[in-house]
Amino acid sequence: MKIFKYIAGVALLATATLTGCTNLDETLYDQVSTGNFYNTKQDVIRICFRPFEHCFWSIQSRQVLNEITADQLITPTRDNWWDDGGKWRELHYHTWNNKQEQVNSEWTGLFQGIGQCNYVLEDMETLNYKDFGFEESEFNALKTQSRVLRAWLYLRALDSFRNVPLVVSFNDMSKNSVGQVEPKVIFDFIETEIKECMPLLQKKANATGGNGGQQGQFTQAAAATILVRLYLNAQVYIGEDHYKDCADYAQKIINGEYGNYEVAPRWDAAYDWNNETCDEVIFGFPGASGYSHWHYQGDTYWWTTPNLNCVSYFHDNSNKQGTHNCKYACAPSYNPDGSHIEGYELGMTVDKFRKYPNDERMKLYKNLGNSKREGMFLYGYLENELGERVTSPSSDYTLYIRDAIGQFHGMAPDQWINGKTSSNLTEGDHNSGWHFVKYPLYTDEDEGQLEADYTEMRLPEIIYSLAECKFRQGDKKAAADLLNSVRKRNYPAADFVALTEATLTEQELLDEWGREYFAEGRRRMDLIRFGKFNTGKWWDKNPDADNHTAIFPIPYNALNSNPDLKQNPGY
Repeated sequence: MKIFKYIAGVALLATATLTGCTNLDETLYDQVSTGNFYNTKQDVIRICFRPFEHCFWSIQSRQVLNEITADQLITPTRDNWWDDGGKWRELHYHTWNNKQEQVNSEWTGLFQGIGQCNYVLEDMETLNYKDFGFEESEFNALKTQSRVLRAWLYLRALDSFRNVPLVVSFNDMSKNSVGQVEPKVIFDFIETEIKECMPLLQKKANATGGNGGQQGQFTQAAAATILVRLYLNAQVYIGEDHYKDCADYAQKIINGEYGNYEVAPRWDAAYDWNNETCDEVIFGFPGASGYSHWHYQGDTYWWTTPNLNCVSYFHDNSNKQGTHNCKYACAPSYNPDGSHIEGYELGMTVDKFRKYPNDERMKLYKNLGNSKREGMFLYGYLENELGERVTSPSSDYTLYIRDAIGQFHGMAPDQWINGKTSSNLTEGDHNSGWHFVKYPLYTDEDEGQLEADYTEMRLPEIIYSLAECKFRQGDKKAAADLLNSVRKRNYPAADFVALTEATLTEQELLDEWGREYFAEGRRRMDLIRFGKFNTGKWWDKNPDADNHTAIFPIPYNALNSNPDLKQNPGY
C-alpha cells in the first residue's frame, strides 16, 4: 500500500523536498481552529495539500460532463435500469438546463477548490516559515503548489463555463470580481500564474522510474502541460491562435527540459497499480486501497462494467470492494438487426479501434493474477474460472455483450432483431454496448487492487498536442510521425499500420485522439476544438440548432447565491 502518500488519510503528500525531512506518521486531531491548528511542520503540510484531495474528488463531475455529452460513451436505459428521469439523455442530446445535477456539481467543485487554495495561500502569508523548521525554499514551494492547483481549476472553469468570476482572495472580497469577467481575463490569469510559478517548481527528479515520491505534486512539466492545454484550446476560449505557443511548450517537455519522460512500452502502464514508476506519467493524484481512490467511483471507472453480477468475472465473488454497475458503455457500431450503422463520422467507438488490426487494447479484459491484466474491453460472454457466465441483474438471461443497442435478452450470438434498423437510448438491455476497464479491477488477493494512482497528465497528450499543431501548420508528415511514436506500442510490430502524410486527415487525427484518450474526460473538449460538438452527428444524436451548449449554463444555485452573475448566452 502506498500509504506514504497520505497524511491523516485525506491530505495528499506530494512534495519530494518535504518527504525527506518530515515525519509522515498519521496524526489525528479532534476539533481545531485556525488559531491553534498550526503547531508543527506537519500541520502546515497537511493544510496545503487538503485542496489536492478535493480536486481529486472533483474529477467525477468532469468525467460525466466531458464524456456523456460527446460521441464515444453512452448511458442507455437497460430494461428498467438507468432511466433516472432522463437526466443522462439530456446530456447526450445537449438539452440540459441550469438545474442539471452534474453541471451544478462541476461548478461547485471548481469554486470550492479555488476557495480552498485561496484560503491556504492567505493563511500561509500569516506564518513565519522559521517557526516550523522550514527552509524558505520549502515554504515557498508549498505556496507555489497551491497557485498551480488554482490555475488548473481555473482552466477547467474556463473550459466548462467560459464566463466565470475571478476569485483570488478568501478573506478580502474587494480583491475578487463582482460578477463574471471576460474569458481573456481568466486566460491571462492562468498564463501569468503558470509562467511565474514554473521556475519555482522542481523538475522531475528521476531520470527513469517515474515520479516516485513526487507523484501528486506539480513539477515544471506538469505546469507546462497546463499551458499546453490552455494554448491548444485558445482559439475556442478567446478567439486567438496560440498553436505556436502550444507547440513550443510541448517540444520543451518532449525534449526533456523539465525532466525525462518516456512513452511506456505498454498502453496500460500509465493506469496500472504501480504507475508512480511509469515514466509516461507527468502528474497523477495518488490513490490507494483504503484511502482516496476517486477514479474508482461510479462516475469515473467503477461503473464502466456490466451489472453487479460481473463481480464473479473480475473477482470470483471474493471482492471486498463492492459490486459494479453499468453506467457507461461504448456508442454502438451496429443496428439491432446486425447491420452496420452508416452515415456517421463520429461515434461508433469500437469500430474506430477495429480500423487497425490486432490492437492490444481490443483484447477481452482479463485479470492474469499477480496484479497483471490484458485488454481493455468487455464483450461477448464473460465467464469466470468455473465456466459460469455473467447474467443480467435478475439472472433472467445470460449476457452476451454486443456492439449494438437493443432488447436482445437471451438471443444467441448469431441472432439479431429482424427488421429493427435503428435504436435509441431508451431501448437498451444489459447486453447493449461494449463495456471497458481502463484502470484495472484486480482481485482481493492481488497486491495492486485499487492501488493505481489517477493519471491526470501523461506524455502522449503532449505528443498529440504537438502533432495537432504541426497538422494545423500544414506539416502532416511531422504530425503523423509524432502520432506513430505513440501508436506503435498499441499493436504487434508485424501488424502496425503507420499513419502517413496521405492517410492523416483531420477526421483521422480526431479519431486518434479518441483512441488514445478514450474515456479520459476530455472528449467534449476535443470535439469542440475540431468544430464537431454542436455540428456533428453521431448515434442517436443530431446536430444542435446552435452552439450555445459548447459551454454549460451557470447553475441555478450559483445565480441565486450571487445576483451579480449573469447566465451564459442561450440559456
